Amino acid sequence: MRRQWWGIAIGMFMGVVWTAGKIAIPRFVGRAIDRGVDGGDGRSLRINTILILGIGLASAVCAGARRYNAFREARVIEANLRNRLFAHLQGLHFGFHDRAHTGDLMSRANTDLQSIEILFSSLPMSFANVMSLVGATVIMFLLNWQLAALSLVSLPLVNVVAKHFSKVLHPQVLGIQQESAQLATVVEEAVSGVRVVKGFGAETVLAARLAVEAEDVYEASIGAARVRASHAPALELLPNLGLVTVLFVGGHQVLDGRMSLGDLVAFNVYLVLLIGPLRMLGDMLAQFQRAVAAAGRVHEILVSDPEITEPHGARPLAAGAGEVRFDGVRFGYHDRQPVIDGLDLTIEAGTSVALVGSTGSGKTTLARLLPRFYDVSAGRVLIDGHDVSTVRLQDLRRAVATVFEETFLFSDTIAANIAFADPDAGEDAIERAARQAGAAEFIDTLPDGYATMTGERGFSLSGGQRQRIAIARAVLADPRVLILDDATSAVDPTKEHEIRDSLGEVMRGRTTIVIAHRPATIALADRVVLLDQGRIVADGTHDSLLATSERYREVLAAAARRDEELQAEAT
Repeated sequence: MRRQWWGIAIGMFMGVVWTAGKIAIPRFVGRAIDRGVDGGDGRSLRINTILILGIGLASAVCAGARRYNAFREARVIEANLRNRLFAHLQGLHFGFHDRAHTGDLMSRANTDLQSIEILFSSLPMSFANVMSLVGATVIMFLLNWQLAALSLVSLPLVNVVAKHFSKVLHPQVLGIQQESAQLATVVEEAVSGVRVVKGFGAETVLAARLAVEAEDVYEASIGAARVRASHAPALELLPNLGLVTVLFVGGHQVLDGRMSLGDLVAFNVYLVLLIGPLRMLGDMLAQFQRAVAAAGRVHEILVSDPEITEPHGARPLAAGAGEVRFDGVRFGYHDRQPVIDGLDLTIEAGTSVALVGSTGSGKTTLARLLPRFYDVSAGRVLIDGHDVSTVRLQDLRRAVATVFEETFLFSDTIAANIAFADPDAGEDAIERAARQAGAAEFIDTLPDGYATMTGERGFSLSGGQRQRIAIARAVLADPRVLILDDATSAVDPTKEHEIRDSLGEVMRGRTTIVIAHRPATIALADRVVLLDQGRIVADGTHDSLLATSERYREVLAAAARRDEELQAEAT
């Protein structure tokens, strides 16, 4: 609100002018009746009629300006908040995203922000309604304080009911938003994992999960509806009691000559002006509670501190050839038993090292410490002699590119996916990267070539094709260190040689960390490091370890058995 205070203030002012017009009209109606109709003064009737018309036109213009201003400022606030939320989510560490549910984050970034936007768009109207209540009440007391006191005797009860309504409704609304987020998570997982669902014929399982979550949303919504239904009658009835009082008591005062007919009409109009805002009070409070609950959920994200941050005065990463050193590194997830325990490893610039080990040995974890996806618990990780925790994150991550085991392509053209790290790259650079990654041949056979849309997550392409595009994406980024995290795991072993040849080209002369379990891919590396329980237990070439390390042979044999089992399941 502070950023948009000027625009909000203009909206409030427009609301005040609109309110002033609404409040003024009944007074002129009363004069027109008393002086024009009752008094037989045609000139007074014409003047008051023209004044009412002019005030009505001015109020209409202010109503339009107020509405436009309110929606404009609300949309600006929503856009600013969405940009803040998106930027903050992008800046949060891997650990946060490991724990967070995509559906819940999407709910906060969409549904919750919309609730906040609706509150701000209704703020000038709500303020105008409050001003109408105050203004109409003051004028009613000036017209006839005894009648005003009788007609407004129910207002304290309205306030009590409204406060209780707000208190009871808040947890109900919060429950709806939480249940909706869980429902969104199920839907998101069902859509993104539709191939797994269909592969196991588990549509009924997902349908059952969705039914449970939908029932929870229904129950929470019905609970909120019960609260509204139990309080709405009172908020509807109490103001009408005042109208009945005015008609009965005021009517007798007119008959007794103690009040003019015009004042009674004006008094009734003012009372009607009170009824509208009072009826809206419940909706205003309900919307406020929804916005408060939504703001709290967005706030939870915005106050989540990223664990991986640039230190004050972080230095640019100086140019270098790509030497990597792990110096006494120790790391464990969530303060548990360390995955990496006192590891020392140096990878000379321009050379390649294959990290091999059984599941849970720390291969992928070690590779993720280099670009600071996680920070070490002890020791140091250095690139070209610079501790990665002291340099700019953007420089570091541009110097280290990772081809992940699970290939993710954006729903865009093949060219845009390859040029993801450098959107301004020219066609020649894109095609050169594709050739190096062994992707150019199959891309040229596609009807639209590099302009072919990949579809969501790239599932319109085969696993091997997606992997080659991911490698081309890393090549175009031209990193000094390339991490291949099981880059051939998604490829059928019989087709692995198609990617292996391109990997050899990409790795040549570039510092490369290869995480692999297939012997042919491991053999591409100049050196092999065998990890076990977070420590190096063997170091040498692929051939030398085959000859000297029984543990190395066991790891490769176990990986081969897994591949055979997966192939058997696929056939």
